[in-house]
Amino acid sequence: MSKLVEINFDGIIGPSHNYAGLSIGNIASSTHAGETAYPREAALQGIAKMRHNLELGLAQGFFMPLDRPNRTWLEALGTDPAHAPRNLLANAMSASSMWAANAATVSPMPDTIDGRCHLTVANLQTMPHRSHEWTGTLAQLRLAFADETRFAVHAPVPAPFGDEGAANHMRICASHDSPGVELFIYGVSGGPFPARQHIEASMAVARLNEAQSVIFAQQSEQAIAAGAFHNDVVAVANEHVLFTHEQAFENPTSFYADLRDQVPEVEIVEVPADRVSLADAIKSYLFNAQLVTLPDDAGMALILPTEAQDNQSVWDYLQELIAGNGPIRRLCPVDVRQSMANGGGPACLRLRVVADPETVDQRFIATPEKLAQMSDIIANHWPETINPNQLSNVELLNNIRVARHKLLEACGLAELDR
Repeated sequence: MSKLVEINFDGIIGPSHNYAGLSIGNIASSTHAGETAYPREAALQGIAKMRHNLELGLAQGFFMPLDRPNRTWLEALGTDPAHAPRNLLANAMSASSMWAANAATVSPMPDTIDGRCHLTVANLQTMPHRSHEWTGTLAQLRLAFADETRFAVHAPVPAPFGDEGAANHMRICASHDSPGVELFIYGVSGGPFPARQHIEASMAVARLNEAQSVIFAQQSEQAIAAGAFHNDVVAVANEHVLFTHEQAFENPTSFYADLRDQVPEVEIVEVPADRVSLADAIKSYLFNAQLVTLPDDAGMALILPTEAQDNQSVWDYLQELIAGNGPIRRLCPVDVRQSMANGGGPACLRLRVVADPETVDQRFIATPEKLAQMSDIIANHWPETINPNQLSNVELLNNIRVARHKLLEACGLAELDR
């Protein structure tokens, strides 16, 4: 009999990781635009996070970086890496597929009409640098989840309905292998910033995924305007627990009532704004943590960015939280500062898939040995630094392609190379 567990699939940070400041509404991305990035350090930080999760006893998978620069996309725009305007080349070079929370929306077997795990690839059409990711992501998902008796992988919702994947989707259930209620969080307005998740896209994904029990809730306009470009910057769920900022949702009272009506055992841990301001929550990425269930009935843990530890009001609140009798019992700070500086924390880096790990293509499942091999390749082949002014450098472009190819070969995934 198959055993369903939550597997976190992390995006390996690619060799083209740079700070071009392409993400409108992402405060961290805008703040660090033009600075020198450290792709090697970034990728090794990501590997260290995966190793940390394995040591906690969690199931761990990974996705490969996409081919960069995306020559096919540039060709469709009538240009190539040697002649592309600087803004187009920056968009073609983006390593943002590392944030696997935006890869797809996942509805696991217990939640769906046909009893299969459904994955709908996100179109990410609101941002040019992400809008061309889906083809490479779809290719990987169709390899990783190729067993059509257990998985259904869907192409993205068509434009103009923006879909940003699991970053705007949560699930509340008694346990990972039990039927759950799926929460689709959409945006309407975000002041000066675009609302990236359209309700039409959320409804379409719910239909494609054959989700049986769903709630659609609006993200707070105040939160989007403050820099919470995805819902996972202000809220995270795990099994029966919703951990959220007080100002995360536009109509929290009605949303909580709907949730309690469908899942009476839900525990809503709401962080008051007078304890942790919206600005501090976004700056520290308090909610862009992995909220996970530890093995052996050890309770739940928050895998947090070290920035949360550096913020006094956030850390004081968290110390009180774990000292109480609530479901969250442990704090696990991890260093993903290179990703954070580009606008993505621990939760951004992973896609949660509830499945039997044995039914997944094992080339995408992490082991300590694989992670050690990846670390060696990254240490030897990823660029040490990249400045946005270097993006047209021919030698750099060649080195980026070679580095990715070596990683694909080592993982037995060379078929993903073009």
